[in-house]
This record gives sequence, structure tokens and C-alpha cells, in this order.
Amino acid sequence: MNMKNLKNLGGLGNMGNLMKQAQQMMEKAKQTEEELAAERVEGSAGGGMVRVTATGTGEVLAVVIDKQVVDPDDVEMLQDLVLGAVREAVQKSVELRTERMKELTGGMGLPGLF
Repeated sequence: MNMKNLKNLGGLGNMGNLMKQAQQMMEKAKQTEEELAAERVEGSAGGGMVRVTATGTGEVLAVVIDKQVVDPDDVEMLQDLVLGAVREAVQKSVELRTERMKELTGGMGLPGLF
């Protein structure tokens, strides 16, 4: 089979371009992940009495608890506040990541890619 016949097979010459685009997208995805790891989001509960800081990739970095909410007779309330703040921080992280990945893929909606 000669080169003329290959061209007639309908776009095999574009396979190199497709692979190059895929590699560029993967490099951008890696860069986006690094940027997300450097970003910070915060969740809070109890009017800011419990605050949780996380990265854009969802890693929880810090939990700050105001001593006013530390009541040995009501540990369950403190547990609920911490859980609420963690959930909010993780949700914000997921939203940030989703937004960035949509920017990366141009809204192509590639399920399972990220």
C-alpha cells in the first residue's frame, strides 16, 4: 500500500494530530491539578465558629474551632459543626474542580475523563 492509498482511507493522517491534541490536553489537565492543589477553599459552620480549609483537590488542610463551642457536655454539637464545615469545604472543592475541568475541556462533557 502506498501513501496515496493511505490518504484515501479517510483520515488516518489525522491520527497524529489527534494524538498530539490528546497529549496537550493531558498536560493541561496535569497543570490544572497542580493549580487546584495550590488553591484554597473554606467551609464553615456555627456562624464561623468552626472553619475547615481544603485545597481545590479536596485535601483538608486545617480545622479551626473557636473555644466557645467546646462544651464537654455537648460533644455531639461540636461533632456536627465539624462535619458540616468539612462537608462544605469538600463541596466547594468539588465545585471548583468541576469548573476548572469544564474550562479545560471547553465544556465538551467528556464523562469519566476527570
